[in-house]
Parts: sequence; structure tokens; C-alpha cells
Amino acid sequence: MTKEEQYKELLAQAAAVVAGETDLIANMANVAALIHETFGFWWTGFYRVQNTDRCQVDLRVQTELVLGPFQGPLACTRIPYGKGVCGTAWEKNETVIVPNVHEFKGHIACSSESNSEIVVPVHQNGEVIAVLDIDSKEFNTFDEIDKKYLEQIVKLL
Repeated sequence: MTKEEQYKELLAQAAAVVAGETDLIANMANVAALIHETFGFWWTGFYRVQNTDRCQVDLRVQTELVLGPFQGPLACTRIPYGKGVCGTAWEKNETVIVPNVHEFKGHIACSSESNSEIVVPVHQNGEVIAVLDIDSKEFNTFDEIDKKYLEQIVKLL
């Protein structure tokens, strides 16, 4: 089965799993599990945008990404706006594909075993509310097929 065929099947499964469920955390947990189980990635999960009330003036200082539902080994708990691959995807409001995380300026190494990464923003009412983060032990794992289908999957949330 090709990667695209796997994603088409995964998209249908994810749609069925989240149908009728209104709890975002529950949906994130099941979607992370589905993706992780289907492809066997090193780490698959979500970081959620959270207010920290550290500063009332600069929203970028006031909010950060906080670890959400995931599958895989221990992860970083908090990621600042614009930092690392996750914070960059959030700041740019676009999917970021990194073929070699060791060459990504400002990469946050939660695990030395991660070698490539894709991060997809999750939107609600036009705002980024979370990011889907997937890491692989292999280099050059992610491409436009991953981007296309993962962007469709996060829209289901």
C-alpha cells in the first residue's frame, strides 16, 4: 500500500473516530494514536496554545505551546512562540517540514533520536489553537503527501 493510500484510509478512520465527539482533547488523543499506529513514527502528538498570564502587553510572551495528547517517548512540556519547529509553525501559521532537524536553526531537541519532523497548525475560528507535531528517527521522512493529508486530518478536530 502506498503512503497516499495509507493516508486516504487514515483520513476516513479519523473522520469516523471524531464524528460526534466534541471534546478536543479526546479527539487529539485518538488522532495521535491513529497516525502513530498507522505509520510507526518516533513521536506523534499535539502541543496546545495556552495563556500563561506572564505579560499582559505582548501576546507572544503571554502564550506558549503546552504538551497535549501524544504517542511516543517523553516530550518537552512547553515551547515558546517562534521557538523550535513547533513554535515556528505556530508563528508562521503554516506547515513546516524539516528533513534534518539538526540543520534547523533553533531546533529544540526533546529527543536525540529524532532526525526529521513535520508540524501542522490546528485552527479554530481562524486562530492557531494547537500544532500537530510528528518526529521520525529517519531523515527526510516527510513530504508534500504528508503535508496534504495531515492538514486535512487536523481540520477534522
